[in-house]
Amino acid sequence: MKLSIVIPTLDEAEAIVATLSSLQALRAQGHEVIVSDGGSTDATVALAQGLIDRALADRVLIGAAGRARQMNAGAAAACGDILLFLHADTRLPEDAANAIEAALLSKLWGRFDVDITGRSGVLRVVAALMNLRSRLTGIATGDQAIFVSQGAFAAAGGYPEQPLMEDIEFSRRLKILGAPACLRERVITSGRRWEVHGVWRTILLMWRLRFDYWRGVPAARLADRYCPQKSLREAVE
Repeated sequence: MKLSIVIPTLDEAEAIVATLSSLQALRAQGHEVIVSDGGSTDATVALAQGLIDRALADRVLIGAAGRARQMNAGAAAACGDILLFLHADTRLPEDAANAIEAALLSKLWGRFDVDITGRSGVLRVVAALMNLRSRLTGIATGDQAIFVSQGAFAAAGGYPEQPLMEDIEFSRRLKILGAPACLRERVITSGRRWEVHGVWRTILLMWRLRFDYWRGVPAARLADRYCPQKSLREAVE
């Protein structure tokens, strides 16, 4: 099976080279890397396209900001049998392709466990709770590198183009088709989102947002609370 790895970006020049460099072995094996950019104003696109050095992605798409919109655009351009959605600051484990292929012999979609890097030891607890919650609920987050067959992606209608919780809603749709494969192999993601605004503050905010989304508060209202400034909100859409 061929993987199409879709990476949504917006001003990710600091992280994108390391992430794409870690995927070059997969490209050499015939898998595909697609960067779907939302209008970066830094060097993200130039770095991915190879205008500064060699090309690190098979395709670089440029469109309007919005993480769900960008991932759907990447999926529409993909040639692979399996779609893998990867954040720009996240690294896959070794042998990820074989692990995904084995998992999809009996499942339609899945995700990895996650480790979160950062200065605070609390981030290890955050990761452990995230993995446990996901395993119990069958709901995955974008940090966990969601993968899905092309057929299941189409059947679920792709990512809902909403400004927040798109991964939660996408998981809900996929659960209708079947339970996820919850892989024990771990992706490594940056703890910057937690550390910029304070680890505990971010944890409490995310818990409140998830609870409010569960009880029916519209995603647009939650996005205003998560990122009150439009420029910041676009970075997570």
